Amino acid sequence: MTDENDPDLAGAQWFTSTRTSGGKDCVEVAHLRNGLVGVRDSKNPTGPALVFTPSQWDAFTAVVSNGEFV
Repeated sequence: MTDENDPDLAGAQWFTSTRTSGGKDCVEVAHLRNGLVGVRDSKNPTGPALVFTPSQWDAFTAVVSNGEFV
């Protein structure tokens, strides 16, 4: 199994945006090995995480920046 299909989240350093209000209604992001990006719900840090390849992350953040997810 490749790292992309089974990413190691155990040692991930999760962070939230500096624009958050300090509440717990945020997503957390972690830069993983091999350029993968993890995203999880800050209210459930032991729950599941989405994992994006670099190109998927770039596409996702581009549409968010363009206001397509409002």
